[in-house]
Amino acid sequence: MAFSPHALRTRGVTLNRRVFRGMLSRAGNGFMEFAEQWLGEELDAKIARIHLERNEVGVDPFGFDPEVARYGLAFAAFLHRAYFRTEVHGIQHVPHGRVLIVANHSGQLPLDAVLLTAALLLDAEPPRFARSMVEKWTATLPFISFLYPRLGQVVGAQDNARRLLEQESTLLVFPEGVDGIAKTYAERYQLQSFGLGFMRLALETRTPIVPVAIVGGEEQYISIANFRKLAQILRMPALPLVPQLFLGMPLPLPTKYRMHFGAPMRFSGPSDDDDASIADKVGRVRSAIDVLLREGLKQRQSIFW
Repeated sequence: MAFSPHALRTRGVTLNRRVFRGMLSRAGNGFMEFAEQWLGEELDAKIARIHLERNEVGVDPFGFDPEVARYGLAFAAFLHRAYFRTEVHGIQHVPHGRVLIVANHSGQLPLDAVLLTAALLLDAEPPRFARSMVEKWTATLPFISFLYPRLGQVVGAQDNARRLLEQESTLLVFPEGVDGIAKTYAERYQLQSFGLGFMRLALETRTPIVPVAIVGGEEQYISIANFRKLAQILRMPALPLVPQLFLGMPLPLPTKYRMHFGAPMRFSGPSDDDDASIADKVGRVRSAIDVLLREGLKQRQSIFW
């Protein structure tokens, strides 16, 4: 069942939430002990500086639960600092207040969003808790539909995004959508078509856009094909063929991630302008990300370090 924030007021869902927390606590205690020894008090200090509006059961209007999210953020921090050893460039460009972080999408699994969230929390000043706009189909998945809101993920509807920006939030947007993560290795770092919705949202809410190029995700899982027709039959957004999964290597390769934040871009004009005018503005953002991508690829000397 898809998540509804109003259902949190019912006793049944509150009990489910307690059970869910208990499951995560039992499963995550060992990892959290390691994470706390490694991160010290840094993670909790960053989380404590994030402003949240909570209801009577301790979550925000979208279902974000800091106690549950702490496990997810610790895992994200581990991937960011230890596994992928992310280099972050230009994060000082992120302005205060509401902002749309617009990035290229890659990697078969949305680990780029996880690492971008970790970077904005751990490396930005002040720390930012970024909310990701996830595909609507995730709200139909068992367990995921319950987990994602607790971790701060929000179904990518315009109304949800507008409300978050009105609360001065940081939103992550991947305008390539599923096409970005479904690319084959031969298509790596080739930007796919961008949707127009994020630009209309930026214009309506007068929100600056920070372009971000992420280098490293395209090599973590090597996809050699995408079975689009079979994916449609199975009602899946994509069905990539990743040989390393069949070779008993489920973990992503420990490629070195590099993130390059560009200067904020501000646009003006009516949000209901014709598609051609909006597409022109979107093209400028896409070009900015592409320039950052080419520079990042040129600078790196190896996939792994």
